[in-house]
Amino acid sequence: MSKIIEYYSKFDEWGRLDREPLEFQINWHFIQKYMPATGSVLDNGAGPGKYAMRLAHQGYEVTLTDLVPRLVEVAQDKAVEMDLDAHFKGFHVADARDLSVLTDEKFDAALALGPMYHLQKEDDRQKAIQELYRVTKQEGIVFVAFMPRSKHVLSSLMNPWNWSPNDKMDAIVDFMKTGEFNHSEEGRFTGAYYFNVEDIKPFMESQGFETLDLIGSTNIGTLLTSEQWDYWRNRGDEEYTQLLELLKETASNPHMLGVSSHLLYIGKKK
Repeated sequence: MSKIIEYYSKFDEWGRLDREPLEFQINWHFIQKYMPATGSVLDNGAGPGKYAMRLAHQGYEVTLTDLVPRLVEVAQDKAVEMDLDAHFKGFHVADARDLSVLTDEKFDAALALGPMYHLQKEDDRQKAIQELYRVTKQEGIVFVAFMPRSKHVLSSLMNPWNWSPNDKMDAIVDFMKTGEFNHSEEGRFTGAYYFNVEDIKPFMESQGFETLDLIGSTNIGTLLTSEQWDYWRNRGDEEYTQLLELLKETASNPHMLGVSSHLLYIGKKK
């Protein structure tokens, strides 16, 4: 966990979602679709609180947790800066595997949009989801982010120089078996775990959730280069909006999930 804290103490996660807005836009579309109309929400592993701020702005009572103290401080400052602090019920430094700072069945909905792809051990992944289950009310809705193994293989093959040690085929073959990735360059993306797409629903259902949806947070849009995105933006607002709507409409298509950089699981606590 120390490497994760060190990495995210330096990394601009708030800015990442500004620089890569597609993930936020598609996720937010589906969060709005499934979120209860009112109530208390946990943003677990929230980073600087990009989603938490939007939820607070919509009038929800929000509790924010993250492993990284600096990011919790940033979130607190953002809430004050955006005049949303009255909607927050707590800011906590907490490990997703141990949310003992929070009571049982406290939240009408819970987000975990970061923790799952940093937990490389199966036992740790189970602990994190068990804690999410514990703090969510019966019939509560959860939104959990995963990263698909197939997309990281594709990224490694297309840009091997960016993903050492996956610039060698034996490393990629091994990654396909384990889902574990540890960047060999100092200061690059932390150790991570990538799920096989077909394993996500069974994993969540085994922990007591009923599946409502599984969507690609960037969908096929993740395959477009910056120049290709610029082409569609330059076509004008109407065509660009049509493109975004197409990506939202096809986000649940099971045949496209494997190329999305992130996936969003949506479930209900049984």
